[in-house]
Amino acid sequence: MASLFRALLVRSCRWIIYVVLLGSNVVSGSDDSIVLQSTTSTRNSGLYEKLLPLFKASTGITVQVVAVGTGQAIRNAIRGDGDVLLVHAKEAEQRFVAEKHGVKRFDVMYNDFVLVGPPDDPAGIRKASSVTEALAWIVQSGAVFISRGDDSGTHKKELVLWREAGISVRESSGEWYRETGSGMGSTLNIAIGMGGYCLVDRGSWISFNNKRSFEVLFEGAAVLSNQYGVMLVNPLKHPHVNAKAGQAFIDWLLGSVGQNAIAAYRVRGQQLFFPNAK
Repeated sequence: MASLFRALLVRSCRWIIYVVLLGSNVVSGSDDSIVLQSTTSTRNSGLYEKLLPLFKASTGITVQVVAVGTGQAIRNAIRGDGDVLLVHAKEAEQRFVAEKHGVKRFDVMYNDFVLVGPPDDPAGIRKASSVTEALAWIVQSGAVFISRGDDSGTHKKELVLWREAGISVRESSGEWYRETGSGMGSTLNIAIGMGGYCLVDRGSWISFNNKRSFEVLFEGAAVLSNQYGVMLVNPLKHPHVNAKAGQAFIDWLLGSVGQNAIAAYRVRGQQLFFPNAK
């Protein structure tokens, strides 16, 4: 009885903290609700508005989404502040599971990253034959590159691309390389305002309403694949985790109904995510 009381107390305290920090984004939970720690790209795309009502209608389980950058979502899940984690940084996700913070990681869907910029394309990256070449031309042209700089999945991917191109952006921070420390929408707004280049996941780009004349200037390279993974937060580390409902959500996402719903979701006639659960 004492252990049950402690578990309930921990869960109640967690919700109090989230209500204080996030206001109306979170409401109190119960046995019929779970907390999903999620990357912002899935929430901002509108995908959850399509999926979650379908899941609730099928199971009666409510999913409360905490949408932050992937790095922060993982840190939240490590602390036990959630039941399920859905993000897009595979190496970090695998480490999360290897360190026993999560039970098992599953591929759920993918799209890709693209490089966007002004239509006059001062660095000429439209003609680049590789991402490495495109990034090198941006540096050589003296054009501005706008980074999220927020440890999100997009930022993690961007840093990998710079590293593979042999370019140290740390040395150029505040010069041609500008870090916003903000989400994708704010970062895109700054890039457009400054006429700079930016890396963005395709789902966020399709959903973004302030493109003005900006265009996708480089796309299609295999290295730009953007895989999303889902995993249950380990209830052995955090006994308050709603493992039954959390696993039900994962199973639904990976099953035919969830996968078909992901495939059917479109914005402006374009498919944002491609299901690939095995």
